[in-house]
Amino acid sequence: MVAEAILASAGQAWPPFVLVAGLLLLGAVADADGLFEAAGARLAASPLGPRALLLALLALVALVTAVLNLDTAVCFLTPVLVHAARRRGLDERPFLYGSVFMANAGSLLLPGSNLTNLLVVRTDPQSGAAFAARMLPSWVAASAVTAAVVAVAFRLGDPSPPPRRERPPLRLGLGAVASAAAAGLVVALPNPAPPVLALGLAATALRRRPPRLDVRALALLFVAAVGLGTAARLFGGPAHLLGATGTVATAGLGAVASVLLNNLPAAVLLSAHPAAHPDALLVGLDIGPNLAVTGSLSAVLWLQAARAVGARASVATYSRLGIVLVPLTLAAALGPLMTR
Repeated sequence: MVAEAILASAGQAWPPFVLVAGLLLLGAVADADGLFEAAGARLAASPLGPRALLLALLALVALVTAVLNLDTAVCFLTPVLVHAARRRGLDERPFLYGSVFMANAGSLLLPGSNLTNLLVVRTDPQSGAAFAARMLPSWVAASAVTAAVVAVAFRLGDPSPPPRRERPPLRLGLGAVASAAAAGLVVALPNPAPPVLALGLAATALRRRPPRLDVRALALLFVAAVGLGTAARLFGGPAHLLGATGTVATAGLGAVASVLLNNLPAAVLLSAHPAAHPDALLVGLDIGPNLAVTGSLSAVLWLQAARAVGARASVATYSRLGIVLVPLTLAAALGPLMTR
């Protein structure tokens, strides 16, 4: 009985973790190609005003998150946004916090955009394209609200003219091609994890760069996820709790569980049995981590990326903004789901 529960929990958990490993490898190759730096430099050198620049960069985060996974986005785009703000002499805080908040909100669109998506919808026979069509209104709403809140929460300072610096060339090299191929695999295949990992390893080998992947963090989260998933299968308490809650309560439960447990173990715990409102649970698990840095692996990676470029990332400021942001984004994302 216990062994069967462990095997079932591991069987649920391994595909998402393998997929995110492949996407992180592809993100590293795209970063090595200079794709993210070039895109950010072009936006920073554009004639856009401060708020327009912020919104354009947040849109870039949302797009990269959807295609390459939110962990890839925070790892490689957080420095891009911070440097873009510094080039223009702007307050870097909205760019810094906006990168992680938008990554979480923007992870609703595709199954591979967030590990929790794959964990929650593993029993759903629909394709990635059908998932995207279902979640598109919620993704747009959550991303728009996130951008609006971040844009008004800070004073960006006086606009300054774009710097006259040589911009790095924007080349669609191996990283861009492999990332596009991975996005196609995520949309087309019911289990894209093995081929995406193979693609990531192949791209890394062709780029002749050692893999940049924190295996320890993924391994620890995998063990925690398997343990909680096993407990949920043996005792069934979470399934009964979710079965008795409505759409809004399910999303709220997912958000709170993500902060207390981290959203990956929480996703395995709460989706060990099919949920009554899987889309609402997914929204709570994806957006809830904006309440606290304990909510997701992406927040830990964001802190590391921020410190690497000398940005002062405050855990307290993160939560102060999140307390305002999360209820608004949850309401915006749930609205389209509740009208069906």
